[in-house]
Amino acid sequence: MSNILVFIEHKDCVLNKISLEAVAAAQSIGKDLGLKVAAVIPCDKDCALAQEIAQYDLERVIVAKNEKLNIYTPDGYADAWQSVIEKTNAQYVVMAHTYTVRDFAPKVAARLGKEVVGDCIRYTNDGGKLTFTRRIFLGKLDADVTIEGDAPYFVTFQSSAFRGENAAKGSAQIETMEVEIGEIRMSPEEPFQEVKASVDLSKSGIIVAVGRGIKSQENLQVAQELADVLGADLAASRPICDAEWLPIDRQIGSSGQTVAPKVYIALGISGAIQHIVGMKNAGTIVAINKDKEAPIFDIADYGIVGDLFEAIPTLVEEIKKAKG
Repeated sequence: MSNILVFIEHKDCVLNKISLEAVAAAQSIGKDLGLKVAAVIPCDKDCALAQEIAQYDLERVIVAKNEKLNIYTPDGYADAWQSVIEKTNAQYVVMAHTYTVRDFAPKVAARLGKEVVGDCIRYTNDGGKLTFTRRIFLGKLDADVTIEGDAPYFVTFQSSAFRGENAAKGSAQIETMEVEIGEIRMSPEEPFQEVKASVDLSKSGIIVAVGRGIKSQENLQVAQELADVLGADLAASRPICDAEWLPIDRQIGSSGQTVAPKVYIALGISGAIQHIVGMKNAGTIVAINKDKEAPIFDIADYGIVGDLFEAIPTLVEEIKKAKG
């Protein structure tokens, strides 16, 4: 019997890839606690996505099947999840912190007399007792949360808290589970889209981001040269997008995209908390800023205190030399 259920979000059997981050989180918890993990896909048919998810290291992939699950509704998903949880006697329900999850997960938890520990950035294991950490007050403070009472425990993880590519591959059995769905009390509209992005920066391996220190829109070319030589995507802090120097889909931060590239290079970005919450999970952070007291240096792995217009041409030249 699977002890951890992980939600696989999709639209018409096309995977929302943030679900792989939830898979990685569930696998990590399962390894720490010695629990088995099953993925759950709500769908109205024998979901084609199940074969894709079955390639990961899971005990099984459960297709929660009912004709009323042809499109997302909080009523339908809540009924389906309650049914699966009760049939599997799950201890943990692990999900990515998406708009869909925020809509239906509290509904399921409330039915079972439980709460949701939401938007977690990590967890720690102390002898089988898990402590989940979530950011509060716009990321200025971290709160450690433990869950009391009996299972099931509902946990959602913030985007980029885990890396989808770290989800362990394997081979899982596929099981269809017929679930009962009651009355659907609404006709859903198109799902809300946070950013209609022409570029999905969450998938970028390297990002070069610019802030107020770039001084003018014409100077963006300097940053673009560095991005080009690195094969990186160009992004920005909010003031740059507010000034319409770059489109809004290039904005990183609490009101933009959340990213976790392997390398994040911050050019002339002071490091306001609203920006940091959008890029803090980058593998390596490099900052260039004239102000040695800039908060960005508190989280940077490498820092250059100096004029970015002097530093960037030198970096570009040295990178070109290294590439031969």
